[in-house]
Amino acid sequence: MTALMTILGIVIFAFGLLVSIAWHELGHLTWAKVFKIRVPQYMVGFGPTIWSRKKGDTEYGVKAIPLGGYIRMIGMFPPGKDGKVTARSTSPWRSMIEDAREQSYEEILPGDETRLFYTRKPWQKVIVMFAGPFMNLVLAFGLFLALFMGFGMAKAVPTVSYVSACVLAQGSASTNTCPADARPSPAAAAGMKAGDKVVSFNGDPISSYDQLQNDIRNSAAGTAIPVVVERNGARITLSVTPVENTVYVDDSNGNPTTRTMKAGFVGLSPVTTTVPLGFGESMTQMYDMAKSGVHSVLALPSKIPALWDSAFDGAPRATDSPVGVVGVARVGGEAFAMKAPLIDRFAFEVQLLAGLNLSLFLLNMLPLLPLDGGHIAGALWESFRRRMAQLFRRPDPGHFDVAKLMPVAYVVAGVFLCFTVLVMIADVVNPVKIG
Repeated sequence: MTALMTILGIVIFAFGLLVSIAWHELGHLTWAKVFKIRVPQYMVGFGPTIWSRKKGDTEYGVKAIPLGGYIRMIGMFPPGKDGKVTARSTSPWRSMIEDAREQSYEEILPGDETRLFYTRKPWQKVIVMFAGPFMNLVLAFGLFLALFMGFGMAKAVPTVSYVSACVLAQGSASTNTCPADARPSPAAAAGMKAGDKVVSFNGDPISSYDQLQNDIRNSAAGTAIPVVVERNGARITLSVTPVENTVYVDDSNGNPTTRTMKAGFVGLSPVTTTVPLGFGESMTQMYDMAKSGVHSVLALPSKIPALWDSAFDGAPRATDSPVGVVGVARVGGEAFAMKAPLIDRFAFEVQLLAGLNLSLFLLNMLPLLPLDGGHIAGALWESFRRRMAQLFRRPDPGHFDVAKLMPVAYVVAGVFLCFTVLVMIADVVNPVKIG
């Protein structure tokens, strides 16, 4: 049964991945047609074609390898300076440029002269190329919003789940047993019990666990503090005397880090429950996730050495290690096979797909060819050159020849391919574990 549920989870993720790819390419296709650019092909996947159908002047289809997709627009690059498309050269770099230029003209038919991509205004090119990643951003926004507001997020609440028997520094060798000379924790000494809901701490009404934690950490050690708890429907006032202890420092998102500090301590752990978020809270959460995603993308090069060690030297895989499609699908399958309510497992799949779409947006916006961001950068540079020429009354420099950057695009594509293979190997031989 576990194997069946794992396979089902992978299938659900794979279907969501295909929808995300198709949605991305639909953005490009829609605006290309709005600006009357001819699009011979709209394909989801790579490799051999499994199914296709032609409607109008576009062939729509699905290919065998669901690891991407594309639309083919004619005239992506302008002709060379000599006005020719097929000029050849013995230089390998020049050959790359002319090969790319030739391929973009392969399917031109009579009457297509006004339907070429490169002839469009720079702002139109930007819209066509931005539309794909933007669709991923819209899908990520919708999925995250549905997840946060409809299902909710795991959140600590000011209700006691566990009372520590003694005072032990966080990060010490053992936190499960109390040494003979260990002091009883202030919460245990005061008579706090699992299930107690903290109503106020030192006269401060408590509405969240974050507030309670801050009050505890800022409290003076050795000073008795009145704490009102709700137990079995009745309110009880307890006297708790915090002590100074070593505790973990939280990051800006409230998550514990590996750093420690000295602060007030009473020895209680909160109940964690799923709480639906309001629209404002959801927007804040999405902003934090987007900011974290940007930092993760920028940090990718620094992760490569550890990723290599995990793939080939058996080093432990870090929880923040880059994960590819294979790894994410594996995590989705394992999560779907866990013994948890079906709604929780489904919510996890939605979260994976939302995160995937956010990552697709961020990666595609990198200003590097052959990514969408590279074409956007080329269109913006063309606009800048033309405006500068107009401002200084110089001849119009014409369309920016993105084909000249194809050697760089091949290098970037090669780097991405090597990185993808490395991540895939690590995902297979040393996958990131959940839980």
